[in-house]
Amino acid sequence: MTRKPYVAVVGAARATSEELALASAVGRLIAEAGAVLVCGGLGGVMDAAAAASEEAGGLSIGILPGEDRLTASRHLTVAVATGMGEARNAIVARTADVLIAVGGEYGTLSEIAFALKMGKPVVGLSTWDLARESLGDPIVRAETPVEAVTKALGLI
Repeated sequence: MTRKPYVAVVGAARATSEELALASAVGRLIAEAGAVLVCGGLGGVMDAAAAASEEAGGLSIGILPGEDRLTASRHLTVAVATGMGEARNAIVARTADVLIAVGGEYGTLSEIAFALKMGKPVVGLSTWDLARESLGDPIVRAETPVEAVTKALGLI
């Protein structure tokens, strides 16, 4: 049996309507591709991606910062209560084969950094700019959800 790819969708809990729409499309496309969606399990981008995955019949795993699974998005297939606070961002990055960052705040930045440090590819949709003259841009840029998911799956 072939192992399903795990794709993390990371982004802000307090996201813009544009970011929510992008996350929703990404979540649906991940499910349609037969991949597993991994996220931080709460609101905003995480909830939008999980809801779209659920609607498309996909599997989603939320890695929660708190100790109570009842705080999780109701759209998750599996909720993992870590009790680790923001340190759970490292678990999100470690669990996934590739990350798709949609917009984001500092928590998203930490997930991107953890993934890059772990040697995992990151695809960005309207997210942080980490380009450095000496290293280039470590984030693979995408303009649309289709492009983001296609690139993410191709990088695994």
